[in-house]
Order: sequence, then structure tokens, then C-alpha cells
Amino acid sequence: MKTRSPIVSVLGHVDHGKTTLLDNIRGSTVASKEAGGITQHIGATEIPMDVISSICGDFLAKMNIQEKLPGLFFIDTPGHEAFTTLRKRGGSLADLAILIMDINEGFKPQTYEALSILKSSKTPFVVAANKIDRIPGWNSPDDEEDTESKKYVSFSESIQNQHKNVAFDLDQKIYEIVGELHKKGFESERFDRVSNFASQITIVPISAMTGEGIPELLTMLLGLAYQYLSQQLQIEEDAPAAGTVLEVKEEKGLGLTIDTILYDGVLNKDDRIMLLTKDNKVISTKIRSLLKPNALEEIRESHTMFEDTEQIVAAAGVKIVAPHVDDVVSGSPLKVANDNDANIHEELLSEVDNIRIQTNDVGIIVKADTLGSLEALVNIFDGMDIPIKSAEIGDVSRRDIINASIMHEEDEKYGVIIAFNVNLLPSAQEELQGQDIKIFRDKVIYQITEDYQEWLLTAQERKKKARLDSIIRPAKIRIIPKLVFRKSKPAIAGIEVMSGIIEKGVTLINKDGHIVGTVDSMEDKGETLPKSSRGSKVAMAIGSAVFQKDFEEGDVLYVDMDEANFLTLKNEFESKFLDDEILTMEELQQIKQECEDSMWGVVNTDWSQLDTLDDGEFEDYYE
Repeated sequence: MKTRSPIVSVLGHVDHGKTTLLDNIRGSTVASKEAGGITQHIGATEIPMDVISSICGDFLAKMNIQEKLPGLFFIDTPGHEAFTTLRKRGGSLADLAILIMDINEGFKPQTYEALSILKSSKTPFVVAANKIDRIPGWNSPDDEEDTESKKYVSFSESIQNQHKNVAFDLDQKIYEIVGELHKKGFESERFDRVSNFASQITIVPISAMTGEGIPELLTMLLGLAYQYLSQQLQIEEDAPAAGTVLEVKEEKGLGLTIDTILYDGVLNKDDRIMLLTKDNKVISTKIRSLLKPNALEEIRESHTMFEDTEQIVAAAGVKIVAPHVDDVVSGSPLKVANDNDANIHEELLSEVDNIRIQTNDVGIIVKADTLGSLEALVNIFDGMDIPIKSAEIGDVSRRDIINASIMHEEDEKYGVIIAFNVNLLPSAQEELQGQDIKIFRDKVIYQITEDYQEWLLTAQERKKKARLDSIIRPAKIRIIPKLVFRKSKPAIAGIEVMSGIIEKGVTLINKDGHIVGTVDSMEDKGETLPKSSRGSKVAMAIGSAVFQKDFEEGDVLYVDMDEANFLTLKNEFESKFLDDEILTMEELQQIKQECEDSMWGVVNTDWSQLDTLDDGEFEDYYE
């Protein structure tokens, strides 16, 4: 039996310091190179025990477990809500997790989401309360540029150098975290106050920037792994490997390679492996080379030559050289299939079924660079109740433009293409000319979805405004005494708009529901007006109206409308009206009910449902 490194998943809200934490430990600069400063794909880094020992020093030495575990293997998961699927995949692989949060900002939407993932997967975790260096008045040690000689300061040492008021502020923030975790069903405490590590979540105050608290954080992880996961970390010498494909990419001198996280078993050179392709087929190929990145190198960012090896033991990141992997999809499971091909084939297909993307006859077009990114996009659009016509991996093609134009004819909001981290093919660029198709492109998923949401909201508001402009709005006027300039053909009088906005062409009725006439025109100081709003005093020509027959000086007149128009205003636009307009609608409804129909403007109710209700249920239905 071999003992593998515990797999640690780092989860948390965007910009709360996940990648920066790992950068500090490995002395790399992955965070600065990510698009938008946010991790877009799951990354993997192996931290060997000798490095951890040098960071943790006496803290780890007291536990005497250096010889028991080979190190820690980190999965750096994306932090935004758009990557729920990737985080779940990362979380499901993990033996342990770090839930990292900004101690000054506290819980954010993705913090709660990460907590939910950890709870559902029953993954033990430690809370890293990050950015203690940004607490006002905090005194951090000088940051050393040379990572070779960098001294990691423990939190226990650092807290001794803080003013008592700053230490008090820290405690207040810690107990806000404790309180929030309690609401979610977790008992927790600061690491140096934990009385029972089996029942309490450990909170470690850290600074991913200065390195403060990192010794305690790593020590807590190793302690939990040794104490509670010893059996789980045992691997049989000949157990076949299982992993997840991170990326298929071209390497100079090697050709196409597969970057993989190996999370179980042992992978040997010359093993035959089975993987999934972009069209959900299973392929089988034989490994030619196993290349392992040097320790502390993130597999996607390795700047030195890989080490060619005969065998890789989980947990590890490995680059695989093998033929016929052109169409292998990022996110694909990887299984060793030296025997029982049929069983492995069925296993992989069942995993495809679990992530199969449902599409609709009408909806948007989604393109992405990897299966995980595609899943993440599909999940967020599902949450927005936006149907998807097609969701595929690869660049935007001419066919995508044609499909989007067909969708645009069905509904403008579906005539769009969501393109994450992919290009537009020349044929697509050509087809796009003259088309009213909107393409949202970015290398940050949440930016694409937020841009689409903003565009969608703007489009909906434009539609709503156009519809509101096309229907009759509530308004009432008063005939100003002694300002009737003409009695008929048309009658012209000075009026005051008492509520709403009155427009040319509307019909006016009096308080008895009788039609007075239509608004032919309005003028103010010789200027013709298409509409007049509350408080305006203008000269109005009322067609078909006769003074002293249809109206008198001082009369209040209302803009007439049919019942359908009234109900549309009430049900869809009432929130946009001022109080005086709502009051005018109520007055108009009362006039109509008295002179036309007592139920005018009342929403129809299916009273027949009452026959199916028991006496005790009637009151609930009525409410």
C-alpha cells in the first residue's frame, strides 16, 4: 500500500485570494496571468512535504507527521458563481478543502455556494480568513522579495505585534464568521481555541499576500488528513488510475498532450487509457510518455522541462503524451483500461449522461473552450430561465451564425451567441456581415453572462417602453373657468392637466361616463404640443364637443380607455405610475362600474375552484 497526498480543493468568492494563497506558497505568479485576475479552469499544484516543513517549522514538528504523508496536492477552483459545475467537480475530487474568504467582507454569494458544495459532499474543510493585513492598523512583517529566504510568520507570532484594539477588531470579525457558520449548521472557532477538531470547523486568520498564518493553515490541513483520512489516502500498488482531463494542448516537440489530474490509483507508462471526445464518443489510446511537472510548478504554468517518468501515483498532475487525442474534451474522465474495456466504456458513457446538456427548439447559441466551461455557462443560463438552442465546444462557425439568425426571427433575445474563450472562424465573420446578431465574447465567464443580462434587461425595458407608449395612459384635466375660447367645431378651452400625461388623439369622458370628444390639438404660447403633463396649462381643441352641451366651465374630464387597456396598465405598468395616476385609474374604474358594468376592471376569478375546497381551506384561498 502507498499513501497518497491529500487532495485539497480551494474554494471561495471571486477575488478573496484563492490563487494568491497558492502563489505565496509556491512562489509563482499564476494569479497575475489569469484573465481578469480570476482562475478560469481548475489548476493543480503539488506541494511536497519538505517545502511544507520549511514553511510550518515548529508547528508541524510538534505533530510528528512529516514521515506519514508525502505532501499536499491542491486543486485551485474558480471562484465565481458561474463555475458551480467546475467547483463541484473540484470539490468531489477533494479529500479536504480550504474555504477562503475576505475577513473584511465576510460571506458573499460564492462563499455560501462553496459552503453548500462542501456540506453536500461531506468534505472536511478549514476556513482561511484572508486579508488580515488589510484590517486598519494591522502591522505586517516586511515582505521579502526573495522567496528562497522568505520567512513565513505564524499568526500566533504576528498577533503579538498588534495593538490591542486591532486584535479586538480581528476577534469581532472572526466571531461574525463563527455566527454565520452557526446559522448554516456548523460549529466553529479560531484554530487556537478549538476544543474538538472532530466537531468544530477550524478558522485560521491569514494573509495570502504577506504569508501570515500560512504555517498554521497548512499544519491544520495535514493534522486533519492524518487524524481522519489515513485509510482514505491508502492506494494499492497495482490499482488502475482514474483522473480528470484539464486541457488538451500542443507542446513543442511533443505534439498534442493531455494535462490531467490523477486522483486515484497508479498510472504507468504504456498503460492504455479511455477518454471522452467532443462528440461524446469513447476512445482508447496507449500512453507513450508520462511527464510530471517539477514540484511547486502549477501544471499549466510549468516553465521548466517536465520529468519523464515510468509511473505516477495519485494524487498528482501529469502531462500525458498519446496518439489520437485530438478530439478529447477538457473535463473528460480518464480511466485505465488494460482489461475490462466494456465495463470502462459503460462507466464513461454513464458519466457523460450525468453531464449531458439539455437543448431546446428555441434558444441562444453557446460556444465554449472546454466541457467544464460549457457546463458552467449552461447552468447559469438555466438559472436565468434562458433556453439554449445548442451548446458546443469549439470556435464560432458559419452554422452558428445561421442558427442565431433563425432564432432572432423567433425572438430578438435569442438571436445571440455566447462565446467563451473561443474565436470567430473567417466563414462566421463573413456570414455575420449584415446580420442583426449579437455576439458576447470574453475570457471571463461571469463577464459574458453579466453583459448578456445587462443587454437583455435593456432590450426588455425598450420593449416595455414601446408597449407602454402604444397604449392609452391614465390622465384627467379641468376646464379652466372663463377660458372657453370657442364653443364648437371644435370647442377650444383653456385646461389644466390634473394628473398623468394627456396626448393628442385620446377620447375624453365626464364624471358620468358620457363621451365629450377627442383631443384634436394642444397649444401653449403659440407652440403646438403632442402631449402635456401634470401641472401644465394649455389651450386644447376638443373635436366633436359643444360647450354647455357636452361640458361646462370647471368640469373635470378623464381620458377614456377600454377594459383591456385598463387591465394591462394595472397588471403590468402600475408600478411605474405616480400616486395621482393610480388615483385617476381608480376614479375611472368607479365611473365605468357605475355607468357600464359593476365588474368593469376586475380580474376574472375562477370561482368554480371553491367547490373543491374544504371549509378549512376556504379562508386560505380567499387570502
